[in-house]
Amino acid sequence: MFDEDLSDNDYSALSEFRYAIRRFIHFSEEAARAAGLEPQQHQLLLAVKGLSLHGSPTIRDIAERLQLRHHSTVELLDRMAEHGLIERTRDTTDQRRVLITLTPAGEEILKKLSLLHRTELRSAGPALVDALNSLIGSSAQP
Repeated sequence: MFDEDLSDNDYSALSEFRYAIRRFIHFSEEAARAAGLEPQQHQLLLAVKGLSLHGSPTIRDIAERLQLRHHSTVELLDRMAEHGLIERTRDTTDQRRVLITLTPAGEEILKKLSLLHRTELRSAGPALVDALNSLIGSSAQP
């Protein structure tokens, strides 16, 4: 059963956690725009790269990762393909499936953004971790 009481410290910790997340998201959005991408485009590149460790992701995989509807994901992929950042290929074992891969240009822009994000997380990450620990630390069960 969940504890239904919240202390002022709980509210403060939740507020700090949301603030730390929002600061990182704001940084991420601005970094994407400075690189010539919309934040969602950057998220798509990162999703494709992260999912590709287990094979080429499908449109469905990416839609799930970005929490978008299928048709919205297709529109986003269309724009990314027009910019030469992703490629689509048919799955050789199931022609109904479309697989998504990054182009060298997509890899390059993602690497630059990911290096910036890693640097930012090394700086701001401890505050995010502290805020999360304040939320779950006292109530976490061993």
